[in-house]
Amino acid sequence: MKEKKLQFYKTLLNQQLQELIEEATKTVSDMTITEGEFPDPTDRASWESDRNFLLRIRERERKLITKITEALSRIEEGTFGICERCGEEISDKRLEARPVTTLCINCKQEQEDLEKRGIA
Repeated sequence: MKEKKLQFYKTLLNQQLQELIEEATKTVSDMTITEGEFPDPTDRASWESDRNFLLRIRERERKLITKITEALSRIEEGTFGICERCGEEISDKRLEARPVTTLCINCKQEQEDLEKRGIA
């Protein structure tokens, strides 16, 4: 992959990483509400439900942060954009849609087919 294209993906991944970290920081600061701020049990239950939903979202984002970090490492190692299963180049179209991917579209489809059949 050309250096210009690698720099594009590196910038894209770093921007995504920064946005996710900012959201995580905001979530932590927003969750410092104390129990005494909810005199009504219904309000407290609603807040806890919203908080649990937000925490599930942040957990998914935490996993994405790990994938972004791994993708940035692959850029540095020179293996970014190469399918880890078949060794072929991953298309630019796929990388633009999901820059953290490690599989080309054919290998990903094969993996999903195996998962559907309960083999993988």
